[in-house]
Amino acid sequence: MTSMAQPLLPTPIEGLETPALLLDDARMRRNIARMRTQLARLGVAFRPHVKTNKSMDVTRLLMDSPSGPITVSTLKEADYFAARGVRDILYAVCIAPNKFAHALQLLRSGVRLSIILDSMETAELLVAFAQANGACFEVLIEIDSDGHRSGLAPDAPELVPIGGYLQQAGMVVKGVMTHAGSSYDSSTLDGVRAVAEQERAAVVTAAQRLRAAGVACPVVSVGSTPTALFAQHLEGVTEVRAGVFVFFDLVMAGIQVCTLDELALSVLATVIGHQADKGWTLIDAGWMAMSRDRGTAKQAVDQGYGLVCDLDGRPMDDLILVGANQEHGIVAHRDGRLADLTHLPVGTQLRVLPNHACSTAAQFPHYHVVGTDRQVHHIWSRFSGW
Repeated sequence: MTSMAQPLLPTPIEGLETPALLLDDARMRRNIARMRTQLARLGVAFRPHVKTNKSMDVTRLLMDSPSGPITVSTLKEADYFAARGVRDILYAVCIAPNKFAHALQLLRSGVRLSIILDSMETAELLVAFAQANGACFEVLIEIDSDGHRSGLAPDAPELVPIGGYLQQAGMVVKGVMTHAGSSYDSSTLDGVRAVAEQERAAVVTAAQRLRAAGVACPVVSVGSTPTALFAQHLEGVTEVRAGVFVFFDLVMAGIQVCTLDELALSVLATVIGHQADKGWTLIDAGWMAMSRDRGTAKQAVDQGYGLVCDLDGRPMDDLILVGANQEHGIVAHRDGRLADLTHLPVGTQLRVLPNHACSTAAQFPHYHVVGTDRQVHHIWSRFSGW
């Protein structure tokens, strides 16, 4: 967010101008190892979702090879990673007609781009474009496994006709995919496990219907961090997509998918003043640094706009960001008490853990990668936008 000159490395985090985005290197690597161990146990391939990190430096730690595979949520992400040698890319948002030309450009640049759709209307538009341009697209059909967003129900009558139409028109029906977004709303790990099985069963059922109708459907793809980490088996699934596990966040901690000491991302902020009569300490990180995401508000523990920690990343005296203006964050006890308020002098630096890693990271152009010595050892660029 700042335009300051980059510090010489390594440098103590206390020397950074704030707000700054910190990435705990050791925690991140442990999180990646945890996911890889789980997917190896389940016997499925990994197609990491890179929408959370949007950084080549982070993504190369996730890929099986320099060429991929990866999952993206925007074609700008596809462009960025393709320019850096990634060739196997799934664009995991239903394709819009005004993006057909962009997708074709990526294909013709040598990228093996897969796209998704969930309606005959889009399939017909795609086929018309492809035939007019002498192109062939690899397509996955999105399945709605939980009523959370787009996709066809696994028993939808139009599923097989869409697959057959695409195949007869010369497109490659690569398979089916789904995302169990409702896993984020689970209140227990048993609930997460139940959603994971629901996700698996839905997409496998859809694949079986297509295959019975003569559509090969080689790829059966699922993806969410909670279900990936707590699925008990993934029989019939070929690959998993997940992304936020790299950093984790307070929403994930709130549904017990991770612990607070596994959160790898935080925002470094500085105390700039106090409102003693209100029990407030003011910092220089408001919603422009943390985002407006209030994903923990509906959980058992509401973390406000973020959980306040010391410079070692340890939560402090039940302090949270109770409010956020554009550039001002308001730190106070979560219960509103004034007595025994921790006094944090002006100039004190704090780390604030985010509700949603994706939206907080999107506020910054780079990560300050921090070692166990509390020194910044790397600065890794990231990008945002469409």
